[in-house]
Amino acid sequence: MEYQAVKGMRDLYPEEMRVITWMMDAWRRVSLRNGFEEYEAPIFEYLDLFTAKSGDEIVSQLFSLEDRGGRKLAVRPEITPTLARMINAKINSLPRPIKWFSMPRVCRAENPQKGRLREFFQWNVDIIGSDDVLADAECIFVAVDFLREVGLSPADVQVRIGSRPLAAAALAAAGVAPEHQPAVLAVLDKRPKISPAEFDALAARAGLSPEQSAAICRFQDAASPADVLTLLGDSVAEPVAKLHNLLARLAAMGIADYCTLDLRVVRGLAYYTGIVYEVFDAGANLRALAGGGRYDNLLEVLGGPKVGACGFGMGDVVLGILLQEKGRLPRSLAAGSVDYYVIDGAENLTDNMLKVVGELRRLGLAVDFSYKRQNTGKQLKSATARNAQKALIILNDETVAIKDLATGEQTETTWEKFLTGIKGL
Repeated sequence: MEYQAVKGMRDLYPEEMRVITWMMDAWRRVSLRNGFEEYEAPIFEYLDLFTAKSGDEIVSQLFSLEDRGGRKLAVRPEITPTLARMINAKINSLPRPIKWFSMPRVCRAENPQKGRLREFFQWNVDIIGSDDVLADAECIFVAVDFLREVGLSPADVQVRIGSRPLAAAALAAAGVAPEHQPAVLAVLDKRPKISPAEFDALAARAGLSPEQSAAICRFQDAASPADVLTLLGDSVAEPVAKLHNLLARLAAMGIADYCTLDLRVVRGLAYYTGIVYEVFDAGANLRALAGGGRYDNLLEVLGGPKVGACGFGMGDVVLGILLQEKGRLPRSLAAGSVDYYVIDGAENLTDNMLKVVGELRRLGLAVDFSYKRQNTGKQLKSATARNAQKALIILNDETVAIKDLATGEQTETTWEKFLTGIKGL
């Protein structure tokens, strides 16, 4: 029998793992420099943590099981409910605002397709304990800070910003009853991703008349907060002001060129309560790279106090596709590399070679060598295949040769002088 990876899961060979590690290193670097602290949590949670947040329908969208004690568990499909659970447990002892990030591996019972797998890594950035729109602005800034870090420009990606309160107000103005709004919002969430004919069909199935659908589309196509105010009136003055304030803060932070108002963005999850946003490639040819927004009720739903909260998640799958298509992945990721490949220049120098390997590794350098005793030429070929920066050839008890494998230049020196240079003494 030939064994294969489970459908929708990935075998991450070293060449794939190098790319993911590079992305995760950038996620962590950007998070830390923006003042966020890292946390992690169990891969299993009690199933009711997710049903409390999203309802029983979430069960079909995740992997669940029953443990030996009959307890219903779930493999985490996201980490935001876990974050809320953890913060609720220590809410009175944590200084606010709470700025945390995590990079969990999560699993969802998805239908695998391009940009969507059943298992992936997700960068999560959240701010808990602030109602200020500045917290929303900072989360968006962190996402853009990362996109700039990996070489994606405003011509490559755009943060599309919407508002759940304004969407709800537009539905109410169109005569959609509150109990029907969740189903209609789910349809609106699909509008940017489907054709007008497909949207009209979905809207009709959701109970919208052509007039209601047209009114809602006029709202979604508004070009500015002022246009929204003209369409919906003074009753939406507060959410319009927040949206205007957000756009001003993003401009002040120097990322306005990455951001655009797009009221078609409503986000499908029911727990969003304020500003929402999604990050797309400029041509919108791929699935969203990231998505997030404000979720002020989540901690309260999960048994804690009502506390302001906002954040976003970014998965590695679509991001990896876009970086590959744009040629933004460093060439060095194509093959694993080491700083030095140490070669014993004669059969009696194996112990010397091992001593040098041990010393260089102790100094923090990436070093490799051949297990098989070969002549120097064959070992140099192995060094090139290993993508080593330099080869260090042990010539005798005192002398070494350093060969730059990129230029072919070779110099000789004593081991002591070489070691002194490495230590920077």
